[in-house]
Amino acid sequence: MAQEIEIEFKNLLTKDEFELLLNQLPFPTGSVTQTNYYFETKDFLLRQKQAALRIRHKNNSYTLTLKQPHPEGLLETHDQLTKEEAECWIKGNIIPQTETSIQLKDLGIPQEELRCFGHLLTKRTEMRYNNTIVVLDKSIYNNQVDYELEVEANDYQAGLEVFNKLLTTYQIDKKPTPNKIERFFATL
Repeated sequence: MAQEIEIEFKNLLTKDEFELLLNQLPFPTGSVTQTNYYFETKDFLLRQKQAALRIRHKNNSYTLTLKQPHPEGLLETHDQLTKEEAECWIKGNIIPQTETSIQLKDLGIPQEELRCFGHLLTKRTEMRYNNTIVVLDKSIYNNQVDYELEVEANDYQAGLEVFNKLLTTYQIDKKPTPNKIERFFATL
């Protein structure tokens, strides 16, 4: 099955904090642009299950991802889509997929009730750092711009240590950081 456990630590940043990290850490020059299209039912059934569904368009690839709570982080279930399938989903013609359909059914989410609520564009810069991936995101959505630090890890404790060390070293206050889909829906 196309699933993985996502372990990540996030912190919203000011523009100045974002630029400080970008300039002080050995990030590559340039960023990768990705667009997330977010799906939900009119009754917000996914949110009630603490789940989220998106299509990510990145590097001419489209990935449908369902995120669900998991004791170690988030359980992500993926299906690769063609451009045509992604466009159908975005226009409201939901085409069931192999992996995510099983999980949606298990959650009791009727796929025919899903619709696209909009998109969020992210300019992402990332680097490998002490057995983690450190990510800086600038996200643009619904007339909003925000900045975020993410540390992705295979091991919870290792990720937490890198995350806390970055915040301490660069004197960045830890802030409550809802995930991108929560921030997106809060602006509707």
